Amino acid sequence: MNNRLSLSQAFVFLLRRDLLVALRNRAEYAMPILFFVLVITLFPLAIGPVPELLSRIAPGIVWVAALLAAMLSLDSIFRSDFDDGSLEQILLSPHPVAVLVLAKVCAHWLVTGLPLLIAAPLLGQMLGMPQQALPTLLLTILIATPVLSLIGAIGVALTVGLRKGGIILSLLVLPLYVPVLIFAASAVDNAAAGFDVSAQLTMLLAFLFLSLSLSPWATAAALRMSAS
Repeated sequence: MNNRLSLSQAFVFLLRRDLLVALRNRAEYAMPILFFVLVITLFPLAIGPVPELLSRIAPGIVWVAALLAAMLSLDSIFRSDFDDGSLEQILLSPHPVAVLVLAKVCAHWLVTGLPLLIAAPLLGQMLGMPQQALPTLLLTILIATPVLSLIGAIGVALTVGLRKGGIILSLLVLPLYVPVLIFAASAVDNAAAGFDVSAQLTMLLAFLFLSLSLSPWATAAALRMSAS
């Protein structure tokens, strides 16, 4: 990376670079959203034509599918950089590695989390989710999917040097994803029932701020260990 770039320029450079890489590998980066759509589409076929049951379990279905789709795309955050040597350039950059890591996580969310945000309300309606729950569904996905990317980045950084790190990555991040899943699905479920969801949304915001504060630094430290 050019040492003459300012920190903001380096951030934008990495963000733009990762988005261009995703654009050139559209088929690979489309897999998470296709997986998300397929999982949710298959549930009505498996359960049968029972609208009341589908409507009741729709928040859990959507969020479990979103969590699994997010996990499916995690390895792409640093894998290509590790394979082509770009990761070493990032670690040797004069800029704070944590800020550069945040740029890559932002790019990952734009490629994977944003499509989930767009598709979720349509799929929620397909499952019979009440209209009053859809704004809460959008809010939970907007707040919580960045948390999944930030937490997942730590796991990817720890396993990026392993040839078959996918299973280890799942074991590392899945327990940390469970609280996000519980509060997000609970918020949508309460909204569907007409109850207050401020407590769940507050907890999700706390997870987001905590992840933004700690995850980039932890990921940078993990990358240094993996690259050494």
